[in-house]
Amino acid sequence: MRNHTSKTNRSSAPALKGRLSMVSLVLAAFGLILVGRLVHLQVIQHDRLAAQSDKQYLRTVEIASGRGNIYDRNRNQLATNIRVESIYADPKSVIDKDKTAYILAKALEMKPGTLLKKLKSDRHFVWIKRKCELNAVEKLKQLDLPGIGFVAETKRYYPKRKLAASTLGFVGLDNQGLAGVEHFHHAVLKGNPQRSVLEKDARGRFLWTTAYAQEINQGKRDVVLTLDEVIQFIAERELKKQVEDYQAKSGLAIVMDPFTGAIYALASAPEFNPNNYSSYPRNTWRNDAVASAYEPGSIFKPIVAAAVLEEGLAGPDDIFFCENGSFQLGRSRIGEAANHQFGWLTLRNIIAKSSNIGAIKIAQKLGEKRFFAYMQKFGFGDKMGVDLPGEASGSLRDLSQWSGLSLASMSFGHELSVTPIQMVSAISAIANGGTLIRPRMTEAILKNGTLEKSFEPEYIHKVLSEETSRQMINILKSVVKPGGTGVNAAIPGFEVAGKTGTAQKIDPETQSYSKTQFLASFIGFVPADAPRLVILVMIDEPQKSYWGGEVAAPVFQKIARKTLQYLHIPSSLDRVFVLDRV
Repeated sequence: MRNHTSKTNRSSAPALKGRLSMVSLVLAAFGLILVGRLVHLQVIQHDRLAAQSDKQYLRTVEIASGRGNIYDRNRNQLATNIRVESIYADPKSVIDKDKTAYILAKALEMKPGTLLKKLKSDRHFVWIKRKCELNAVEKLKQLDLPGIGFVAETKRYYPKRKLAASTLGFVGLDNQGLAGVEHFHHAVLKGNPQRSVLEKDARGRFLWTTAYAQEINQGKRDVVLTLDEVIQFIAERELKKQVEDYQAKSGLAIVMDPFTGAIYALASAPEFNPNNYSSYPRNTWRNDAVASAYEPGSIFKPIVAAAVLEEGLAGPDDIFFCENGSFQLGRSRIGEAANHQFGWLTLRNIIAKSSNIGAIKIAQKLGEKRFFAYMQKFGFGDKMGVDLPGEASGSLRDLSQWSGLSLASMSFGHELSVTPIQMVSAISAIANGGTLIRPRMTEAILKNGTLEKSFEPEYIHKVLSEETSRQMINILKSVVKPGGTGVNAAIPGFEVAGKTGTAQKIDPETQSYSKTQFLASFIGFVPADAPRLVILVMIDEPQKSYWGGEVAAPVFQKIARKTLQYLHIPSSLDRVFVLDRV
């Protein structure tokens, strides 16, 4: 019996070993297949599967980072950013879409239908409303609606509200510059976009990861303007008051340094608030100082006078016969403003009294070719290159398109159009000794608060000799003295040089000069013999009076007087005389 059992055991041992070997081979093969599958999934198809996983549980959203700040020349903040919150939804996680749409619509003052359409989207992420009011956000957060989330963003904010609005401009929903300095310097101010990642929590809600908590303003650039917020405030206040008092259509004022081209103020009326610019008419957004062109009227007369003096064709005290107020040119008869009947006037008095016929006589001395050449030298008919968007070039027709009346009409500022910034630049050339200088709005660019680039004065070319400049300054002083048209621009303790203008506007219906619509203006500089400020004031379609000397000159006087005080520029009244004791 023992022998039989031992034989059986000996015969079954090889079979058991064979079965164990087979099982081991099967297990090894299964292990190899499993390892191969894992290698295939984790190595070969890793990127594809990871992307699918991220698509289900992660979302990457690009958010515009905080823009750089805008400062005035004294580093006062004119544009900055504030933190706000935006609302988004994961439509797949919204349980009751109709109810959620109704709740959101009530809190955000939106249409339920618009929101319901978003909540029925097949996408995993949709914006509900960007940059919301904080009260609405807090109410919705308390409701903890499934599928609704919140994210911090930055919103452009203008702390001075309407101050310099047409110059600063504004930005769109994604912080893109749309107008003004914001648009011109968008590449500098925009910063770097931030890619932020959202992932789902246990309830399927998207949450912002800590990636967005990084400092979004790292490496940001700021823009420093030549603008001075105090001078800007003075100009805006005085301009607005006059526009309202005279029920005018609009008005503008420019204050500039004639030696550096630095613009201290660009004021417009009516105004708008860039924090909610869409609530205002589009025409209030435009910066008319650079983007619009006008027939300048009599403020253009100093240009023809300066050209004649520079060419040596006449002197300040040379006399011209002004035809007793009526001058026949071909089939046209030209008269004087307010029916003046001037006889013989010196060149000085032609400017002081603003004689149209006298200006024609001066221009005739000059001739068409030289007059055209000087208008070009003064910068008319071409852009000045100011660092603001939308600059117009004005209109200066080529000599081949002039009529027999063009020389006469242009001598007193008709038959051509100029931008206000061109006019300020031209008069600055008279004030500063004869050099045309490029007007500029930008002082510097900062990177992380440190100076990266500064902008220096840019001199274009010489227009007049210093002798001609001095002669013109003395002539323009006479405009503001008794007997001149600009006496309302006089400032006690300072000598003022300037010129009044009252331009008839073209009636768009009749295409002829209107008898009721005028552009009143005054341009001047102070102190006359050592100018610190060139100021232009233009009031469009004033109602109670339309004369530049009555409507625009007083605004010049107020802006100039208060700005001189602010800049601590001493007047002759401030001088202290010490008497020697005998």
